[in-house]
Amino acid sequence: MRGRRALRALKGRRALRAVKGWLALLLLAACSGPSGAPSEAAPDLEQAAIRAGLIPDPESTDIAGLYARDTDRLCIVRAGGGYRAGAFVDYGDALTCSAAGPVARAGESLSFNFGPDCQFDARFEGDRIVFPGRVPAGCARRCARRASLAALEVDRLSDSPAEAAALRDGEGNLLCPLGG
Repeated sequence: MRGRRALRALKGRRALRAVKGWLALLLLAACSGPSGAPSEAAPDLEQAAIRAGLIPDPESTDIAGLYARDTDRLCIVRAGGGYRAGAFVDYGDALTCSAAGPVARAGESLSFNFGPDCQFDARFEGDRIVFPGRVPAGCARRCARRASLAALEVDRLSDSPAEAAALRDGEGNLLCPLGG
């Protein structure tokens, strides 16, 4: 019985010392002022990844190429002094969208012009393009039944102009003909 009491008392003292140690560290941390040296802001994680070559820099990456995800396709080719884009979405059961027109770039934003009633901006993320979750109502004219261009998200498959120019819609029409 005596041994058990002594063991409990010993454990209690150790716990008390540990708590006192933690309190002392907390007080020291709270009382210490700024270190005198100016603290540098943490680097932007995306910028650090770009510098390390882990992700492409959207600012210096050419947008031309062939993009896809599942049955969604997007092509962008150079046309004159700008670019031309074509999009084809196929949900199956004759639920498709097909649109083509000029696209302009401003940094990480792409302005698609698929007609006077279907103009919107999308995000360019280096090797990915993301359409907004809502597109103008006029874009529905480029789609059959309930299909939509909204929230189209595609990844770059190729930066080859020939592969991008070969993209066709469900009717067999070229969406990004070179020189067109």
